[in-house]
Amino acid sequence: MADSSTTGPLQDRSNPDQSSTDITSSPSTPVSRRAQRVQREAAASSRPASSPARTNGRAASTAVRTATGSTAAQAKKKRKGGWILNAGVITVATGIIATMSLPAFAFNPSDAQSAGFGPSAADSMKKAQSQTVEVGGVAASTVSRDAASATTEEQLAAQKAVAAAEAARRQAAVELATYASKSTGPSVSDFLANPPYPNFSLSQVFSVAQQYIGTPYVYGGATPAGFDCSGYVMYVYAQFGVSLPHSVSGQAARGKRISIADAQPGDLVIMPGHDGFYAGNGNIMDAPDSGRSISIRPIWTSDYYIVRLGI
Repeated sequence: MADSSTTGPLQDRSNPDQSSTDITSSPSTPVSRRAQRVQREAAASSRPASSPARTNGRAASTAVRTATGSTAAQAKKKRKGGWILNAGVITVATGIIATMSLPAFAFNPSDAQSAGFGPSAADSMKKAQSQTVEVGGVAASTVSRDAASATTEEQLAAQKAVAAAEAARRQAAVELATYASKSTGPSVSDFLANPPYPNFSLSQVFSVAQQYIGTPYVYGGATPAGFDCSGYVMYVYAQFGVSLPHSVSGQAARGKRISIADAQPGDLVIMPGHDGFYAGNGNIMDAPDSGRSISIRPIWTSDYYIVRLGI
């Protein structure tokens, strides 16, 4: 039993170094677990310490992993923030489009004929051609639209001229009625039958015509109660036995046209629709128009010519 090759416990405790040497030198010799642990610890203590380069590499690797994680987190936060920004932009754009659409709907509602947008009772009355107002116990009265529809200055001026002519015509009718009641003395036909001035001369004609300065203008008048322009000329020339029509064009046709330089007081000044006696120095003696009387005044236009009668 003492010669057995198996190592016992007493042997292990008495010579550990020898056991270790034997295990190393003879791999076929069985080794206990305790011996294996002792060998590992010895090997770890004899291994050199890690180099600074390896330590720094591990630190760098750890920093890279940390930075990568931080970057990923920031990117995730950025993606989340960008989604919120896009949602906000879409919401604002939708609000702007809705705001722009509301005025268009207000001006062009789909139900434009509804009570809220339809014509009011007052508008319907304004569009009517005539309106009738009835008051209890009082006869109804009708108010009609004005027939005037002028829209330009020329049309308005033409309407004013027509209105002025109508007013002048009514005034002339009144004046003529008054003139007829005041007319006394000889008439044109009386003078032609017995002329008070049988010897004709222009200077005498002008002298007789001056006697009626201040006589009022009366449309259609041909007596000292009132003259119009051609009635005045006709009445004066009748006193010299010269018969003239009661019109400007007819009187111009009875005489001879002469140059303005040769005109003498007593000749006729002929204008479009008007005539009178030439008074010398570029003046005319005439019955002007309603509201004025016979007077001497400068010729105001170049659109005239001179006619001489009695030659």
